[in-house]
Order: sequence, then structure tokens, then C-alpha cells
Amino acid sequence: MLGERLKRFRIARGMSLVDLETAIDHLVSSSTLSKYEKGTLQPSAKTLNRIAVALGIKSAQLWGEPPCDVELIAFRKRTQLGKKEQERIKAFVAEEVEKRIWLQEQIAEQNTLELPILGITVKNLDDAEEAAYTLRNMLNLGIAPIENLIGVLEDHGIYIIEVNASESFDGISAVARDEHDKIIAAVIAIRSDVPGDRQRLNITHELGHLILDIHQNVDTEKAAFRFGAAFLAPAEQLRKDVGQQRKRFYKKQLFDLKNRYGMSIQAILYRLKDLEIITDTYYKKWCVDINKWGWKKSEPIDIFPEKPERFCQQVHHALSDGLITEKDVERLLNRTGQTTPDKPLSERRQFLALPRKERHRILSEQAKEMANFYENNKEWQEWEGGPVVEHHHT
Repeated sequence: MLGERLKRFRIARGMSLVDLETAIDHLVSSSTLSKYEKGTLQPSAKTLNRIAVALGIKSAQLWGEPPCDVELIAFRKRTQLGKKEQERIKAFVAEEVEKRIWLQEQIAEQNTLELPILGITVKNLDDAEEAAYTLRNMLNLGIAPIENLIGVLEDHGIYIIEVNASESFDGISAVARDEHDKIIAAVIAIRSDVPGDRQRLNITHELGHLILDIHQNVDTEKAAFRFGAAFLAPAEQLRKDVGQQRKRFYKKQLFDLKNRYGMSIQAILYRLKDLEIITDTYYKKWCVDINKWGWKKSEPIDIFPEKPERFCQQVHHALSDGLITEKDVERLLNRTGQTTPDKPLSERRQFLALPRKERHRILSEQAKEMANFYENNKEWQEWEGGPVVEHHHT
């Protein structure tokens, strides 16, 4: 168990065995660390503690039983995503889920999951459309556009996790099971730093993977996409907004629909075609124009991405109630500098290899930048005179 845990925490940070050896100041070699991970050698308490510090975790997390087992339902990626990066993303998501379940135990809060996991049968794409209505009804959402999608899903017990990853990663849907194999959490992991319109469709796409039981003769991705688009833009509401059939749309009208539904123009046009509000021919004409105008990569009108808030709020509530420490806050919100380091260890070694005068110059410039930040940042100034606790959304 210890070896598996050690390997997973290391991989979640994108660290090689050599990187970890460097991080623990060569206390033991990378080959010895490999033996720890394989279970052929046991570390001393001193070594285990040093490894935990280097990974930014508690040593108990290495030898303790995990609070849950994370089971992937779908991992959407492109072929360019390398195997090492895939493993890092999986390990990172699993660790983030464990944090959330651990925190719930500390605050004695039961996660209320209100989702029929793999519970809605889909035998064709029309069933996927109907499933979106079914879930909206279950969540009492009606048919109006959803302003804060992440907020709605978090309120209904779904963990939304952001991952720093390349464009080759789209999303993960997963569930967490306890020791009795009971589902205790549903998880949607998405890439951070994506435009809001793409983010929202990615989330509802993964939501489709979570709740749809798709038959073998149905294209899984098409069904999830159809569900996601219908969840964001229900047919009944969309027809109220634009009519039963249209021969023409102007740019301004599409911009208004993008703002209203939080979907890309391309996704809206595809939705209009699916619902036969516009013809295939007219849809293809728009596709040609979109390509010609360069909208395929960058559309007019920005939809700002939403941010998961619930976990960060729970962390700060637990801190204010004295249930966790400030060190716990740093660990839970990845502020130890270990989970996603700004620079790989190799770059840090290069920095240390510079002449002392050059290192002092770089550090001096960084200090000036930070001084300017604290002098000019009003939000920071508001904290003066009170407990210094960073308060931002993750």
C-alpha cells in the first residue's frame, strides 16, 4: 500500500524518481525510492517524513488507507496526450477527490449526491435529448438557461476539479466508492484556462457520461454531446427564443444566443441544426464562413470561465471553526508549491548553478515585484490588521 501511495503522489506532481531524490536532498537514491514504490524495501520514519515534506503532504497519507477508491467512467483526451501525462492527470484527480472526502469527514458534512449515476438508459440520440430534460426536472431547473453551471452542480453534490494540462486533455468523469463499494461522490475534472463557452459544454458532456447508460449501438461521444447541448439549451426554450424554423440568422442574433446560453456560436448552430430549426445546407454555409473569419479557434464575444467555489469555501469554514490548521489549508488548496510546481526541479538546479551575483540579481528583481504587488493591491491591504489567510477560489 505504501509503495502504491508514494508512486501516485509522486506522479500527481509530475515528478520523476530523480526529481524526488533531488527534492529530499539525496537522502536516499532514486533506485532506493523505486524499491520503496515496488514494496521491496521499507523506508525509515525519518526518510518517510522527508519524502512527505517534499511532496507537500502528511506522512500519514503515505502509509494510511485511502478514504475512497476513484473509478473513471470516461477520460476524454486526444491521441497526442502522452502516457505519462495521462497517468499524472489520473493521479492528480484521485488525490483531489481524497482531499474533498477527508475534509467532509473533518466538518462532519454529508455529501448529498443527487444524480442517477449511469441510471438513464439511452438507446438513441433522442433518448439523450430526453435525458437532459429528465435531469433538469430532477434538479428543479426548469427550462431557462443556467447562469452558473458549476454552482448548480456543486450544490447537488458533484465535485468539479480543475486540472492544469495541455490542450490534448478535455475532461474526466468519475465516481468515488467507499470500502463497501457504495458511490459517495461524483466527479467532473476539466482543464483550467479554457474559454467559458467551451468549459460549460465540456462539463455537461462529462455530466452525460456520468448519468447516461448508453447502449452499444449508440456512439457514446455523440450521445454525451447531444445531452450536454440539450442540458444547456433545452429545445423548448430555444424554440421560444428563435422560433420553430429559421431561414436566416444574423451575427448579432448569434452573439445574443451565445451570451444567453453560454455556448459557442459553433455549438449553437449545431444545436439549431439538430433541432431542424435551420437546414443542413444553411448550417454548412455558416461553417464555411466561421472557418473563413477565423472563428473556429477564436470566436467574437468572450464567455468568462466559471470557477469551482464550494471546496475553497468549505476549507475556509473549517479553518475558521478550528477544525483544520493553516498548514492543512496550504495542503488542501495546493499552496505548498509541491502539487503543481511553477518550475521543474531541473530548472531550479540550473538556477542554483548560476554565479552568486546573478542569483542575487534575480532574487532582488523578484523581491521588488512582490513589494510593488503588496503596495498596490487593495485586496491584500484589506487583510492588514486581521488574520493573514489567502482567500481565493480554486
